[in-house]
Amino acid sequence: MRSDLRQYRIVPVQTSVLREAAAGYNAPNDRITRQLNNGDLIRLRRGLYVVDSNVSGELISHNLIANHIYGPSYVSMQSALSHYSLIPERVYTTVSSITSRSREFQTPIGLFEYVRVPEETFSVGLRNAMIQDEFSFLIASPEKAISDLVITTAGLRLQSARAAYEYLVEDMRIDIEYYEHWEPDIFLQCAEAGRNRRELRFIYEVIRNG
Repeated sequence: MRSDLRQYRIVPVQTSVLREAAAGYNAPNDRITRQLNNGDLIRLRRGLYVVDSNVSGELISHNLIANHIYGPSYVSMQSALSHYSLIPERVYTTVSSITSRSREFQTPIGLFEYVRVPEETFSVGLRNAMIQDEFSFLIASPEKAISDLVITTAGLRLQSARAAYEYLVEDMRIDIEYYEHWEPDIFLQCAEAGRNRRELRFIYEVIRNG
């Protein structure tokens, strides 16, 4: 029974796929329930599962799972910055951006948070990240991750480029010198949506001037 699940590896799988795979068994739903109770399957949300790493033999990717739980979405904000090693803290909640309503999903492997961002900026600054050269997930570039943070942080007011620098380096603890491939124009593209335009322009100045 475990060997049947290994074919899905680290990719989240829907109930309908599991039922089809169990079509040759009596009571396919009971079989899925047993796999859940045995810990071979992990329930992510209603109708969506991932194979436990002890069965698949591979590490579960929270970022890949985040794209599947709720979407269309992309990994962003602190989670994306952690992916790029731009912040020192380990991030325990996987944060994604979405254009529909914000939601949270508590799962056995962790909390997945989805934060609403302007539809106008959704497709700006996105990348496909690869896992083992086989699986990909959608993630914000560093610039887009910062922009999403700025846009969605209530009450954030940056009055100057100096204040923007302090926000990045002291508040967010982003190592802006560590990363060598900044694309500052992404901040300007996000500013066109009209939210926190001044703050994004100040951050643009900080990143552009190094």
